[in-house]
Amino acid sequence: MEYLKKAAVRPQEETDLRSRQVADIIQRVRQEGDAALVDYNTRFDGNDRTALRVTREEIQAAYDKLTAQELADLRQAADNIRTFAQAQRGCLTELEGVSPVPGAVLGHRVIPVDSCGCYVPGGSYPLFSTALMLIIPAKAAGVERVAACAPAVKGTQSIHYKTLAAMDIAGADEIYVMGGAQAIAALAYGTEQIQAVDVIVGPGNQYVAEAKRQCYGQVGIDFFAGPSEVMAVADDSADPKILAADMLAQSEHDRLAKGILVTTSRELGLAVMEQVQQQLKELDTAAIAADSWNTYGEVVLADSMDEAIDLANRYAPEHLEVIVRDESILPRFTSFGSLFIGQETGEVFGDYASGTNHTLPTVKAARYTGGVWVGTFLKVCTVQRCSHAAMKELAPLVARMAHGEGLTAHARAAEFRFLS
Repeated sequence: MEYLKKAAVRPQEETDLRSRQVADIIQRVRQEGDAALVDYNTRFDGNDRTALRVTREEIQAAYDKLTAQELADLRQAADNIRTFAQAQRGCLTELEGVSPVPGAVLGHRVIPVDSCGCYVPGGSYPLFSTALMLIIPAKAAGVERVAACAPAVKGTQSIHYKTLAAMDIAGADEIYVMGGAQAIAALAYGTEQIQAVDVIVGPGNQYVAEAKRQCYGQVGIDFFAGPSEVMAVADDSADPKILAADMLAQSEHDRLAKGILVTTSRELGLAVMEQVQQQLKELDTAAIAADSWNTYGEVVLADSMDEAIDLANRYAPEHLEVIVRDESILPRFTSFGSLFIGQETGEVFGDYASGTNHTLPTVKAARYTGGVWVGTFLKVCTVQRCSHAAMKELAPLVARMAHGEGLTAHARAAEFRFLS
């Protein structure tokens, strides 16, 4: 294996400071509630509104700003995402009638959480696609109360109109103008205006991610997300122009994003690097994309496709593109947030409108979890009932095992039933 381009090591020195700052924000929101939220909104976003929940009139005003094409595009993307989410929900069914012991009937119920919070980032761009990706699967799962939030456009009191309209199209029940670690704290613990939720999902900056980590346990979260990343595994059949475009599409997210190419072709690797530099000249987001690519982009020359597959599985990328002649190798890729097969299947399709979710695990979390989906908002809870005969068979076994562990009260709870 040879690195034609190697990434810098991500800095760690700010981690402890950020952790302390986020802890202070969470504690203040818990103690002061809305007053802390308003102060942080004013300080960080220039938004001093005191009524945090968006009104129906504000939502309608956002719709009025959309062109007919923009509205149609949002609705088409929402339909595609909803179709896939509803199909996933159909796979998760109730289980009944399992009887390992005659007279004992076991099963499970699939129950949506009562409420969830959907954090939609603002930052440099209006990420209205994320509103669709978070809210739609929650509603498809049957969540009764979906509270969505996003920061105000800097210096205003309003969420970007495209994001606000997308939140409504997706089906949010409540929408709040707030962002950052303080928004996560408000959703987790509640304030005067905001009722706490059961699960919080959605990407964000490092402060949002750290707040989710610190609030986990008080609420469920989707996962602890880091900077966005894409890996492409390709042989010499791939088009370097397209691969370069995909690397830059990821790199323009922010300066910490990462694009990685793993290839068995030196010529392809060098051609992609050249194409990246050419395309940067025509990119209006070149300042961010170039910084990200130059610092964290990687091009790896693998000795074999076996080595490329092993590297991909160990890295467990958020997005994995596989562009190869021999697609029989596809089942050997086992760790990824979402898989994009073939040159025609752009990773950006999944970002917006193909129907799969773009809220995906990063920093190797794909080794143990997938992305946000209908199941993120569902609990699979077991149910059981024993007849008298089943109790007579199980109670002696349970009592013996409980005595073996030294848990006398457990044993008696079984014995009392058996002896009664």
